[in-house]
Amino acid sequence: MGNQWKTHHVSNQFSELTGYNLFTTDAVLTNYFKRHNANWAMTELTTFGEELGTPEAFQNGQLANEYTPVFKPFDNRGNRIDVVNFHPSWHLFSSWCKSSGLIARPFEDSTPFRWSYTAANFILQSQVEAGSMCPATMTLASIPVLQKEPDLWNQLKEKLVSREYDQRDIPITHKRSIWIGMGMTEKQGGSDVRSNMTTATPIGEPGRGKAYAITGHKWFFSAPMCDAHLVVARTNDSDSICCFFVPRWKPDGTKNPIEIQQLKNKLGNKSNASSEVEFKAAYGILIGEEGRGIPTIIEMANYTRLCCILGSTGIIRQATVQAIAYTRKRKAFGNTLYNQPLMRNVLVDFALESEAAEVICLKLAEAFEQGDDTHSAKAWKRFITPAAKYWICKRAETLTAEAMETFGGNGYVEDGIMARLFREAPVNSIWEGSGNVMCLDVLRVINKEPELVRLILEELTEMAAGDVTILGVLSTLQTLLRHDSAILEASSRLLTEQLMLVVQACLLKQQSPGCISDAFIELRLKQTPSLNYGAFQSTTIDHNAILERTFPFI
Repeated sequence: MGNQWKTHHVSNQFSELTGYNLFTTDAVLTNYFKRHNANWAMTELTTFGEELGTPEAFQNGQLANEYTPVFKPFDNRGNRIDVVNFHPSWHLFSSWCKSSGLIARPFEDSTPFRWSYTAANFILQSQVEAGSMCPATMTLASIPVLQKEPDLWNQLKEKLVSREYDQRDIPITHKRSIWIGMGMTEKQGGSDVRSNMTTATPIGEPGRGKAYAITGHKWFFSAPMCDAHLVVARTNDSDSICCFFVPRWKPDGTKNPIEIQQLKNKLGNKSNASSEVEFKAAYGILIGEEGRGIPTIIEMANYTRLCCILGSTGIIRQATVQAIAYTRKRKAFGNTLYNQPLMRNVLVDFALESEAAEVICLKLAEAFEQGDDTHSAKAWKRFITPAAKYWICKRAETLTAEAMETFGGNGYVEDGIMARLFREAPVNSIWEGSGNVMCLDVLRVINKEPELVRLILEELTEMAAGDVTILGVLSTLQTLLRHDSAILEASSRLLTEQLMLVVQACLLKQQSPGCISDAFIELRLKQTPSLNYGAFQSTTIDHNAILERTFPFI
């Protein structure tokens, strides 16, 4: 009797991949640190990659996004508290950001490749839970700005670079470690920060390092539970844009009057709280020179843009790994999907995209470590960072959509990671300047710092090592650069995309096996790239070598 109700059994169904080491299965990252003899980084990343790859870690990533932040404006007696409560899984990933040195490592000492370590760490963690990377990004990016304010830096240094996680909502002076957020965007301007209307009035004597009362509204205020935010406001006396350090608690131990109006109901990035806030004469300290608020905050934005690239690269990597692992098991039409010729084309395109993104991340990390000490590093930071932010973040959006499709309907449900990767991808393209803003920043460098552009083109020519195809695209790029300003602005997306393809081709030719670099040059430069992944014809591509390098059989 009982068996008559057994109408089906589950077969040919496979869960998303967990239980693997995210670092040791990544040939790009492991080979990079081996090549540079950075054994300390290998050891730490191997340990962290194992921890991140556990089923428990992936489950916690799911929970952090399922049980989203809860805003509690008042306590049980009606006092304004503006607290946002998070699921324990959120705190787990936030603690990993601290304990693994993702934030602290670049500033602890001068060990070579410390920024590359942070880049790899960021790529690994963003594969499992990306929302926690928002406050980590802003805290990391605030440090180079705050270092230029000696008095403030001396007060905050130990807490900013601490590897301890302190989630308590108490004044900074009583905390063991802290988080820093950012508040620029206003509803009337968005990316046009110069149109900001929030005002700052000196409480006493005006000037750098002095206290101001800030009044106004921020349409997007990232991670409101951070211990302080860097905020842009307009001073009353000079009507100039300035940057302020605005703590959550005032020096006298009372709550700073920054009232959260609501949490944003976002498409993705669900685990992280983004808010709309109002400043009611909030206490803030002027950092940087008066009237230099935009250059001050843009310095922070340069670092956050790097983190957007890293986050999108992590998303691309995870989507690629999941697609390869799943298709190796799932059968259709008498064979595994992995062995179907058309699917193999799609997977190869994913693999090329993932490796191309990772190599540019590591190159940029080296440039950020060197800072402006060399012209080359400065050129990569200023010229290539916005271009990479535009390109890689866009590629993450399209790749996650296609990768989700490899799972069929299973990819479209919220129980697994594929749908979350898809929803997570757009935030990096939007945050810290949308695609058009990035292309305009590329143009700004072309117009204002042509020597940096010339240096990059010279380096790319050398890296091409005589490859006729790369040199041909470089020639086309140089023709684009000679157009007048009106044409150049209208074609800046085309220019940026051509630039990025050449940069990635050169880096792959320099660092990756021939099976990768040759395929990338063939499919991205020789052939006209299709709008869709896997839409190509080639008899020279070594599918097996590419896919087994990208993710080995485990």
